[in-house]
Amino acid sequence: MSEQGRAAQRTFLVVVDESPEMRNALRYACRRAKRTGGRVAMLYVMEPPEGQQWGAVVDLMRQEARHQAEEVIRLHADVAVSLTGQPPAIHIREGKSRDELVKLLTEDRSISVLVLGSASSGEGPGPLVTAFAGKAGGQLRIPLTIVPGALTEAEIDAIS
Repeated sequence: MSEQGRAAQRTFLVVVDESPEMRNALRYACRRAKRTGGRVAMLYVMEPPEGQQWGAVVDLMRQEARHQAEEVIRLHADVAVSLTGQPPAIHIREGKSRDELVKLLTEDRSISVLVLGSASSGEGPGPLVTAFAGKAGGQLRIPLTIVPGALTEAEIDAIS
């Protein structure tokens, strides 16, 4: 396979949530994908509803969570399209973020780089960054890129 063919298969996965640092991770992933001829994939993980005793209520909670997930993904997918010129691959799952991320990486072998944003506040880097930069890093089969949350768009553009 040619160098161009390999680059076209590169997929940058961003875990989508509503944190400010996620926007930096998304911008970085989009810029790298565009520059290398790759694409962006997005993963949104919904927390499972609590209280399994009321089936209809749980179903309604699950539907509302799915609707919220689709809305958040849609907004960020529009950003990805504007930066890359192509729609991202979208994955919406229910469960614990770390577990669902590892499952997706096992199932989708086209994903070649995981891009996470590190929080710029004093609260720490965030749970996924903490997990995968630490002991859980062995669960990853691909490189992890951590984008600092304090970077400006211009700084991200300069390094990507």
